[in-house]
Amino acid sequence: MSKSACLSMALLALGLGAARAEPATYKIDDDHTYATFAIGHYGASVNRGRFGNATGTVRFDKVARTGAIDIALPVASLYTGSKGFDQHLLSPDLFDAARHPTMRFVSDRMVFEGERLVEVPGQLTLLGQTHPVTLKANQFNCYANPRAKTEACGGDFEAVIDRTRWGMNYLVDRGMPKEVRIGATIEAFRQ
Repeated sequence: MSKSACLSMALLALGLGAARAEPATYKIDDDHTYATFAIGHYGASVNRGRFGNATGTVRFDKVARTGAIDIALPVASLYTGSKGFDQHLLSPDLFDAARHPTMRFVSDRMVFEGERLVEVPGQLTLLGQTHPVTLKANQFNCYANPRAKTEACGGDFEAVIDRTRWGMNYLVDRGMPKEVRIGATIEAFRQ
């Protein structure tokens, strides 16, 4: 076999290897990853809050369009802008942070339509209970992050949940809604 034929075969083998890329692991960037909630307050206003200090990983295979997400958030990281409201939300009436200090979202798949990520079905653990939640993708992208000097992937996701499925029933009998809009802003750095 000639040198050019061997070189062509080697380049072809390298090209086929690239087409079957292995999933990459990305570590959650807690500066750009957080969860939010919004719930109506008797039809007058909307109460909002945010949880930070996220940890976890994202696994993503660009070629196969597959992936997984595992994110944990400390409940005590809750911030609403009102210290008194934060304390009540962390109490046994609602998030019961002393007994259930961590919430977690785990998904073993990502659903794509063509090139676009559309949803991430998974399991949300809150108040010691785990139930399915599907996060709808508003956007998702990977890019070269100049600060981290590596690739970052991330997106913006949302869902509406019925909080009573997790046993958070506070004031439902007095007209507070069960439905809570949750959001997840996620960015992770390739390892």
